[in-house]
Formats: sequence, C-alpha cells, structure tokens
Amino acid sequence: MGLWNVVTEDGIAVATYTNPPMNYFCAEGTQELDSLVSQWRHSELRAVILTGGMNGKFITHYSVEELLALAEDREGLQQAGTTLTHGYHQLLRRMRDLPIPVIAAMNGDTMGGGFELSLACDIRIGAAGDHRFGLPEVTLGILPGGCGTQRLSRLIGAGRAIDFILRGRICRPEEALALGLVHEVAPDAARRAREFAGELVTLSPVAMAEIKRAVYQGSEIHLEGGLEIESDAFLQTMLSDEGVQVMREYVATPLQARRDWLERKAALIHPR
Repeated sequence: MGLWNVVTEDGIAVATYTNPPMNYFCAEGTQELDSLVSQWRHSELRAVILTGGMNGKFITHYSVEELLALAEDREGLQQAGTTLTHGYHQLLRRMRDLPIPVIAAMNGDTMGGGFELSLACDIRIGAAGDHRFGLPEVTLGILPGGCGTQRLSRLIGAGRAIDFILRGRICRPEEALALGLVHEVAPDAARRAREFAGELVTLSPVAMAEIKRAVYQGSEIHLEGGLEIESDAFLQTMLSDEGVQVMREYVATPLQARRDWLERKAALIHPR
C-alpha cells in the first residue's frame, strides 16, 4: 500500500501511516485503511496497532485542502448531501467492530480526523511530549464530521464534550489523560502499544471479541437489550475451548493461591 505500511509479527499487525510533510489524513489514506480493515476481519490476527510514521505526528488532522475543495464545489456538495461523511462513518464503525483489539499509538499530534480515528480504537496510548490532541474544527468554521461529536460525548459525557468541541480545544497528553481521552501516556507510545498488544494476545480471542460486542452494542441501546447482548456474549465465552481450559487451570490452583493467580493474570494487562 502507499500511505499505510503494515508489518505483522506474532499475530499483531502494526499499521504505520506516513504522508509527508504534515501527515494529514486524506481520501487516499481512508480508502487504503478501508481495504486493510476488510483484510483484518478475515485474518488470523489477534490485535492491530495504528501509529504514525513521522516524528511528532500520529495523524495530524484531515487535509483541510481536500475539505476546502469539497466546500467550494457547491453543486457537488449539495448533490452529495449527508452521504458526504457516510463512508468515513462506516469505515470507523467496521474498524471498531473488528473482533480483535485495535490500539491507537498516538505518537504525536492527533487532531480532527486523526483524533476521530483514535476514538474508534479500543485503546488509546498517547506519547508524552509536546503534542496536541483534540478537535479544533470550529476554529475553521466547521464541526467534527467524522464521528467526533458522537463518540466524544459517549466517551466523556455530553457536558464535557460540548465544552471541548465548542471551544475547539486541543490539549497536551497529560491533560488528555486526565480528561479520559487516552488510557495511558507513555514515553514511547508505539512501544507501549506493542507491549499492550502482546499482553492481550495471551488472553482468549473469543473473550476479546465478545467483550467488545457486549460493551459497544450494549452501550448503544436500552439496558434490557444490552443485558440480552451480554447474556449471549457470556454464553459464547462459556462454550469456548479457551474458557474451559483457563477455568480448569484456575480450579486446579490451591484455594490460598487463587488470589495471587488472578493478580498475576491482571498484572499482564496492568503492569505496576
């Protein structure tokens, strides 16, 4: 591929986006990512990491040059109507719905469309340093049209999201962590993402897929419907060979050692 370079090792695909000089997202980049997501859905992968290939830049934001060209084509814009953003919405929905964890290694500036891409990932790891994360669209006279208004409000609540988006806020990594925009801040986001993915692939792939399904699908509907999704997801994990194997290992552990067993397992994902 042209803008995305993918390296796969140990069941983990690392997809690196490089678009000099500013690492802006663009139509070509979204089309390539769409093709990759289709491949990943039908692969044996256990995790995916998205990262940027330029120093200090994850995906800086979507190309304003492309957006301006669309805006200046008034007739074409009217004909496209609200379908203008449907393709990007569908891409991010399909990426979110992959049955494997998707981790954003935000190793630099991540704003606008790049930040919206990260919001569709399961885990976001920000790089410590002089970077900016956020949604500055209002300062350009537009709004986040690639899921930002919807995913951010679901992530941090409508009250904080409206303040964030109305003011076109961009923030440093530590503030992003405090706001709940990223899960971790690390000196090397790509390296930490690789460690995180390596930890996740030791766990049941059935459990990973069903957890994602229960959380995401359940959060979009009423409680009773969500509980039905959870019940079905729980059943699928109980029917999995991995679930039976790990529960047998736990039951074979002496009673007094079981807490330590659980703590060791949890430490894989949350190292001290």
